[in-house]
Amino acid sequence: MATFGIQGNDFVYEGKPIRILSGAIHYFRVVPEYWEDRLLKLKACGFNTVETYVPWNVHEPTPGQFVFEGLADVERFVRLAGETGLHVIVRPSPYICAEWEFGGLPAWLLEDANLRLRCFDEAYLAKVDAYFDELLPRFKPLLCTNGGPIVAMQIENEYGSYGNDKAYLEYIRDGMKKRGMDVLLFTSDGPEDHMLQGGMIDGVLETVNFGSRAAEAFRKLREYQPEGPLMCTEFWNGWFDHWMEEHQSRPAADVAEALEEMLREGASVNFYMFHGGTNFGFYNGANHIKRYEPTVNSYDYDTLLDESGEPTEKFWAVRRVLERYAELPEAKLPAPIPKRAYGEVRLEETADLFRQLDRLSSPVRRAAPEPMEKVGQAYGFILYSTRVTGPRSGMSLILQEVRDRALVFADGKHVGTVERWNPVELPLEVPAEGLRLDILVENMGRVNYGPLMRDPKGITEGVRLGNQFLYDWTIRPLPLDSLAGLEFDSAGEGQDEAGRASGSASETGHPTFYRGTFRVEERSDTFVRFDGWTKGVAFLNGFNLGRYWEVGPTRTLYVPAPLLREGENELIVFELHGTSAPVVRLTDKADLG
Repeated sequence: MATFGIQGNDFVYEGKPIRILSGAIHYFRVVPEYWEDRLLKLKACGFNTVETYVPWNVHEPTPGQFVFEGLADVERFVRLAGETGLHVIVRPSPYICAEWEFGGLPAWLLEDANLRLRCFDEAYLAKVDAYFDELLPRFKPLLCTNGGPIVAMQIENEYGSYGNDKAYLEYIRDGMKKRGMDVLLFTSDGPEDHMLQGGMIDGVLETVNFGSRAAEAFRKLREYQPEGPLMCTEFWNGWFDHWMEEHQSRPAADVAEALEEMLREGASVNFYMFHGGTNFGFYNGANHIKRYEPTVNSYDYDTLLDESGEPTEKFWAVRRVLERYAELPEAKLPAPIPKRAYGEVRLEETADLFRQLDRLSSPVRRAAPEPMEKVGQAYGFILYSTRVTGPRSGMSLILQEVRDRALVFADGKHVGTVERWNPVELPLEVPAEGLRLDILVENMGRVNYGPLMRDPKGITEGVRLGNQFLYDWTIRPLPLDSLAGLEFDSAGEGQDEAGRASGSASETGHPTFYRGTFRVEERSDTFVRFDGWTKGVAFLNGFNLGRYWEVGPTRTLYVPAPLLREGENELIVFELHGTSAPVVRLTDKADLG
């Protein structure tokens, strides 16, 4: 058993003052085989603590179904941190932000349109309670009060940026205590009046989040909390990337200067991030300030370790600053993880999406298009199909609200793309015999921050031809959580559902799965380049690596060596628009734009 608490303006551990020097590593963004490597590098940089969020949607993907294995084995991550000699700060759900899909909230919460998120809504709190009943007892033996490494836990996350429901925050606080979380509890908010007023509650330490101007931020905190340790729970030393925007970066010297100012104030700090990792699969979030901005799969964050775990210039700049404020052991880094360029992989087998529908999903019939959540789907794609009678001319097809990107097909021909950030109307001529209308919608990530977080996916407000709403739809959820049933043809072989030669996506305009294999004699980290491809998703040995898109900024997907097999490996690429050549390249360097 150990004690961690507060005396005056200090944190104290076992009765002695301690400055928390922490860095964020999210276990769910790093393959488990690399957790120890990243933790050892954190310690080698001079940190004494690791911090992690806990995403609800990872651990309860469907109501009552809990997952705590593999990437979700948070208990193992915490134990490993303790064995490495690190303290642990845990920031559990319900909400985490983190540029993570829906801020960590599970998509199934959106099935009930009346449920209110992140407030004292009894229906919402019943869901939180059921989750906490499963999650929090797992942390109890890992608390420092029970001999474990966890010294502090957060209540909610930056709540003052969202709301001011103190009864809700108190309910979360009391629920954590009731379930045995008897370590230091804290909140964190931006250093602004409305954020601190909305996010603070009695009996809980308030901390602040910022990227610069530490003295100013702490002065504001002192207006609301005259006594207690100063701590920046999120020191934003880098930033994240959105599709269709420039790659974000921050100079190492600027980070070192901001850290120095913080340490001169006598404060503790948690670097957000120390190691960003990867938003594997469909777990990237999105922002919506002036428009919808989906986050890329790389969460490199331009921070102390890059996406593949290599120390950057910031690593050494930060250590040099820390050496002036703490006695640090020698920087002993683990052996470097090798990178390898495996060369080109040809993906010469194809499977047209429209010919594979029965192998990928079961159809449901609805009067009107319904969002994913209403048909029990969280991520991926969803296909809406109906027949339109004819003749009709001079009319436009209108998707009243698409979330987030829709490919529209008339009798199998691609007639246009409608994007949330570019909601165009598509002219549609309907012959006398009518036509079949197919609309394939991609969920590009639910909003993870701000007032627009309630973000159902798919078509949410109906489809019109002119002013007439279209009814009688067949809906096919396409989460793509398993591709095992796909049947591939050699390139150019096969026929589509109308009996035409299927060919490639470039020839038919249809979204198409491409498959290829390659051999690996020795497993090393690598990166997949998609030069000549347009937009889609890549799967390696059944594992969803994430999205690629020619608009950038990122040009590669990271492949940690543990995802490879010695011998034959299978790569499947789901391309939405077409490729100039069905070839990808496995290189030894990331390209983040």
